[in-house]
Amino acid sequence: MGLAADSMEERERSTDVTLDELEALLETAGGVSCGKVLQNKRAPDPRSFIGEGKVREVKDLLEANDCTLAVFDNELSPSQLRALEEDLGVHVLDRSQLILDIFASRAQTSEGRLQVELAQYNYLLPRLTGMWTHLVRQTASGGKSPIGTRGPGETQLETDRRHIRRKIQKLEDELESVRRVRGTQRRQREKNGVPVIALVGYTNAGKSTLLNCLTGAGIEARDRLFDTLDTTTRKLTLSPGTDVLVSDTVGFIRKLPHHLVEAFKATLEELSFADVLIHVIDSSSPERETQIDVVRRLIAELGASATPCIEAYNKADLCPDPAGIPRGENTVAISAKTGEGTDRLLEMIGQILSRGKKRVTLLLPYSAGGLLDLLHREAEVHGLDYGDTGIRADVTVKPELWGQVRDYAERPDGRTPR
Repeated sequence: MGLAADSMEERERSTDVTLDELEALLETAGGVSCGKVLQNKRAPDPRSFIGEGKVREVKDLLEANDCTLAVFDNELSPSQLRALEEDLGVHVLDRSQLILDIFASRAQTSEGRLQVELAQYNYLLPRLTGMWTHLVRQTASGGKSPIGTRGPGETQLETDRRHIRRKIQKLEDELESVRRVRGTQRRQREKNGVPVIALVGYTNAGKSTLLNCLTGAGIEARDRLFDTLDTTTRKLTLSPGTDVLVSDTVGFIRKLPHHLVEAFKATLEELSFADVLIHVIDSSSPERETQIDVVRRLIAELGASATPCIEAYNKADLCPDPAGIPRGENTVAISAKTGEGTDRLLEMIGQILSRGKKRVTLLLPYSAGGLLDLLHREAEVHGLDYGDTGIRADVTVKPELWGQVRDYAERPDGRTPR
């Protein structure tokens, strides 16, 4: 069920497309859709979100199909959820709850479970008041409550709030520990000069399939939403002596709950530290442009707008109009399933990573042997030749290292420096 109200922001309104996506989410969670209803209305009903007539229509549809669950494409308040459950006689979920349920069932690592649990508690905390209204009605309300029943509802509400806040603080502390570990690992990678490539994109765009294609990771990639929640990283050899790490990330989706993005920042902040982003796009999707906008907006929200980004239009073999796929600088058409276009993708990655780098031959006297350790740590060493007077090193160096070794570079006339 979805509502498109004039008073809503455009991206919050339901459409036939977002209802199709909601149906796919339901199937991902293990449910079966018996029907879809879209209502156009000037503003949401304060009590039941949809109007009374539409409530009766939905109830008839549920009863005719023996349904046990109603899922709404929009976010509902606790009082609206409760009113709808009373009116419809079945359990009611909104889009955020459904996505959280999928995440909870998919998280495999301890980090993933921590992030999902934090998102669930952050979703629950502001909704406790509405959930406890039934107790408040039974207790202190305008002096009509029986003697001896005033107060416990509010007391229990505050007790639950404190308990949830403690849980949230504990989870945030544990995730901060995860961030520190990631930071240490990141500094070690930077010290070793290992670039990081991050795969980002709309859910089910083919990121895991592309990771398998590039690295032979062997990850099971299935055609369903949010198949990957836990980050997977594999090594890729771009060229002799040049290794990079490629990381898969959780897919994005429109109307992704904000608290879910916040909870997963321990994982997603890696995007802002990556050397290159590969935005994997499902070129065969009729909603391609909308999905691209969703991902770009979330990349900006995560502080990764300045990171070099390659837009890889995946599933080119399934695209009904291959000629309509953009091509150009940092844009490529690929098929992760067949391997089409991946050579060009790797070439683009290499070009971005090599910007500002120099491949030179250095002639190092043995008295400057300490520089050799520096080159092994901070540069790409392609070959070494030990001679009578020194070491001939074929290396690729970054701009920040060039100033320290330029005096040892072999000159065009073949003369030995220094």
